[in-house]
Amino acid sequence: MSDDASSRTLTDDALRCRLGAPQPAGTGAVGGEPMAASVALAELGDVEVGVWEMTPGVCHDVEGDEVFVVLSGRGAVRFADGSVVDLAPGRVVRLRGGERTVWDVTETLRKVYVALADASAPA
Repeated sequence: MSDDASSRTLTDDALRCRLGAPQPAGTGAVGGEPMAASVALAELGDVEVGVWEMTPGVCHDVEGDEVFVVLSGRGAVRFADGSVVDLAPGRVVRLRGGERTVWDVTETLRKVYVALADASAPA
């Protein structure tokens, strides 16, 4: 790989890239003991791009402004307004800052996210 190509490649494999140390997911587990881990890959002005993963379980969260693409895993995000978004590989989702959510992950979920860097950590 040339120097230019290596400086442009953020990860060779988003499905297998190394993440930070796992921590309890969301603001409060309500089912199981879900853990989450992430790695920031780049900052573009006020925007952060990274990879995030959550193990099976259910937790509450308050979202930051974010768009993400599910790479692997399954689950659902339930919003305070009653809407539900099923999560599966290929699904692209928009979260809005301040939204209250419940994440119900049934199969370890990995996503690539694009989020405002000053927002709370991705969930």
